[in-house]
Amino acid sequence: MYDEDGVWLAGAGPGMERREIAQALVGGVGAGTDGGNLVVAVPVTEYNDVIGAVRATTPLSTVLQPVALVWGAMAALAAFAVAAAWLVGRRQARRLARPLEDLVVAARRLGEGDFSVRTRQGGIPEIDSVGNALNHTAGRLDDLLARERSLSADVTHQLRTPLAGLRLRLEAALEPPDQDLRSAIIASLADADRLELTIDELLALAHDERATGAGPLDLRALLGEMSPEWRERLALEGRGLDLNIDSGAPDPRASAAAVRQVLAVLLDNATTHGKGTVAVAVREATNAVAIDVSDEGRGVHEPESVLFAGRADQRNGHGIGLALARRLAEAEGGRLELACRTPPVFTLLLPSAIADLSANRPIPGVAAGDRG
Repeated sequence: MYDEDGVWLAGAGPGMERREIAQALVGGVGAGTDGGNLVVAVPVTEYNDVIGAVRATTPLSTVLQPVALVWGAMAALAAFAVAAAWLVGRRQARRLARPLEDLVVAARRLGEGDFSVRTRQGGIPEIDSVGNALNHTAGRLDDLLARERSLSADVTHQLRTPLAGLRLRLEAALEPPDQDLRSAIIASLADADRLELTIDELLALAHDERATGAGPLDLRALLGEMSPEWRERLALEGRGLDLNIDSGAPDPRASAAAVRQVLAVLLDNATTHGKGTVAVAVREATNAVAIDVSDEGRGVHEPESVLFAGRADQRNGHGIGLALARRLAEAEGGRLELACRTPPVFTLLLPSAIADLSANRPIPGVAAGDRG
């Protein structure tokens, strides 16, 4: 301790010639080093007057060690923070990148024509919404492609029969060398008109362009339009067509296009794979109108689940035609079933159009979800 003149009063220390003491006596704070010690001197004041100074020393190691420990701790904490931030950032980047990579792969597969592709949920709402939109698009494209393929198969199947009839008519007209071909040409033009009608009806049915509320159908008129063609086809094989319409049978409520195609399938199967006379009978059933199509053949031995399944392989005589016929029947609120196996009898049930059924109730046994 020193007085205001720098005279040493107590303690151990140098004289006033030390720079830090001189700074303290003029009101400042003096600091410096003395060998391995850290020196600091501060003024002692009274009423703003410097009346002395106090000088203190401590080894540098005593001060630097805790400072070094603090700096080391701060450096370690900073390194840990940087490492943690890197790990979290990497994990978040992978979490964000994985669903985006899945979207890229799915979009590429979708562009290559794989409409069965679906993206996984990544847990990120914004990316998941994009994935859901891509899944929805892929599903709609898949449905559209399946529908177009089904339409192509249906059109091919349904056109094969009238084309075969047209070919047989033209070949028969060419057999007699001196026969007048005018009647054959007129009949062939009628066949071509029926082909065009078949194409228009199939396209309308495939795209659901028919009216949602089908009106009463005049079955007598429809069968009258169809019977000449089928009588002629059966006559070429020495067979006949028998129509029996119950006088008390009501008109069904159904689309003429759909019923025409269903009957075309059933008559074609009976003509191609059956024997003897083909019979078409219209009768009244419970809350429905039944149309039975039968022949005198050996019958059908396959289960209905196989018989009405659409298949490309038709070596057994059935397949896509009956599958199409059942779909059309169900779309009209009706049902197509195999009523008898030997001799084969297929029954088409359609909703009745009488007054108490004007609400177009479905036929019992057909679920509401089966409608088109």
